[in-house]
Amino acid sequence: MRRLADLPEEIPARIRALRASPPLRRRLLALGVRPGVEVRVVRRAPLGDPMEIAVGDTLIAIRHAEAAGVELED
Repeated sequence: MRRLADLPEEIPARIRALRASPPLRRRLLALGVRPGVEVRVVRRAPLGDPMEIAVGDTLIAIRHAEAAGVELED
């Protein structure tokens, strides 16, 4: 099972599921991070946290721990 936290930069992937706490899940859904949507990692901070992801035309900065709860399709 692939996770967004492990996705290499600039490789597109499709979200399969969100495995997060209810408050974090609601926040991610409100930002457009939802199953079926294509996502890619734009860049990571020098120490790996946070990371910037692209969801459609929107750029979002999320923590590595939050990205670990986003499951990707194989």
